[in-house]
Amino acid sequence: MNFATSLMLIGAELGLCLVALVLLLLSAWLPRAAARVLTIAAASALAGASIYTLALLLNGTAGPDANAFGALLRLDAFSAVAKLLIYLSTFACLVVTPSFFERRGQYRGEYPVLLLFNAVGMSLLVSATDLMTLYIGLELSSLSSYILASFARSDMRSAEAGLKYFILGGLASGILLYGMSLVYGFAGSTNFDAIRTALAGELGTGALFGIVLVFAGLAFKISAVPFHMWTPDVYDGAPTPVTTFFAGAPKIAAVAILTRLSFSAFGEQFAAWQQIVAFVALASIVVGALGAIGQENLKRVLAYSSINNVGFLLIGLATGTAAGVSAMLIYLAIYAVMTLGSFVALLMLHDADGVPMETFGSIAGLAQRKPALAWALLVLMFSLAGIPPLFGFYAKLVVFQAAVDAGLIALATVGIAASVIGAFYYIKFVKVMFFDARPSSDARAEVARNPAGHWSVLAASTVLLSPLGFLLTPAMERWAAAAASALFLTA
Repeated sequence: MNFATSLMLIGAELGLCLVALVLLLLSAWLPRAAARVLTIAAASALAGASIYTLALLLNGTAGPDANAFGALLRLDAFSAVAKLLIYLSTFACLVVTPSFFERRGQYRGEYPVLLLFNAVGMSLLVSATDLMTLYIGLELSSLSSYILASFARSDMRSAEAGLKYFILGGLASGILLYGMSLVYGFAGSTNFDAIRTALAGELGTGALFGIVLVFAGLAFKISAVPFHMWTPDVYDGAPTPVTTFFAGAPKIAAVAILTRLSFSAFGEQFAAWQQIVAFVALASIVVGALGAIGQENLKRVLAYSSINNVGFLLIGLATGTAAGVSAMLIYLAIYAVMTLGSFVALLMLHDADGVPMETFGSIAGLAQRKPALAWALLVLMFSLAGIPPLFGFYAKLVVFQAAVDAGLIALATVGIAASVIGAFYYIKFVKVMFFDARPSSDARAEVARNPAGHWSVLAASTVLLSPLGFLLTPAMERWAAAAASALFLTA
């Protein structure tokens, strides 16, 4: 494949890079008041990248034609679906961000630039077919994430969250690098296809350790048990728009590259890594379900919810089948909508002074104060719990069906049981909002008005998760199946 074709395949990444560099220069020259204009430009760039990626997906590039730069990247249907989810999630985060920081006088033009560079890193990550490009994409995304976590520099909680994320993220990167070095040492190559060929047959102890360490490093990025410790603290301490972003796009990218790596590089050793993935899935489901029960802080509850949902996602990966990967992608798309809507709803819970309402006690009687917001949260929480006829039920259904078809009945059974346990804290939201007494007449008990952008994202999420979302299932199933087929075509 010639150089021009490779550049065409990464047109979305190139466009985002160019826009990010221009906006970086403008943010240094223009006054802080121009930050909103830069945000609009960044959102427009993400919309353009989404359209470009959708065109590539509809074009159906596959096989050798999807490889770029000597098979360092693969722009197939699998990466296209993942990038669409990443770009749309990042776009939605940009829509709801400015008003939050502007109320506090903290918004600067660097914020949309950091999100754009993060999106570029995630795009490279999900398209990587070489350990080197994997690490470059991962670190480009991670470095901007560390800054985003501590973006509110005057807030000690934000600074602490950024420091914790940086230290633990550096540790995870070190574990990942050590695992990659072991894999390279035993395979003799960093290319996924070459690694797959070299590791066929009996697996040595050293290579097994390498695979385990690579999975451990990526497990940190998706906040899977036992590498989840940072999640509640960082989600709680980081500014809510940043937490909204962390819960969506970076997790999509990490799950996507973990899936590609599992089948493209380690596909011949499915029996070895299936046990790891099944254990991590089971542990994440149980810890996420039980860990949130005693929490009073709403962001920490949703942090444990994200850990719980990662477990359900990994059930699809543990099946080792195209149907399982397809189910996982469907769950990933619906999860992105659920988590985005949930955190946007939390973003809208603040008083007239901008002080966030972050505990269950602060949202007591919300149905009487803000009925529209309370009913939207009800739909979101019931969807996260997997209660029919909401769309979140369909996400769990397809994953459990794929697990049963693959013979993982025990794993599916535990997942269903943990879903019932996890429903407790989702229903607690509804109970507190609709049935608990309204707080005493304190000015901070009143929920302030929210911008139209917040309501737009919340309304879109609520509609998509309602029974109307089932109208999208034919298209979702078709694209998810195409993405899974592209992955197994090259595996």
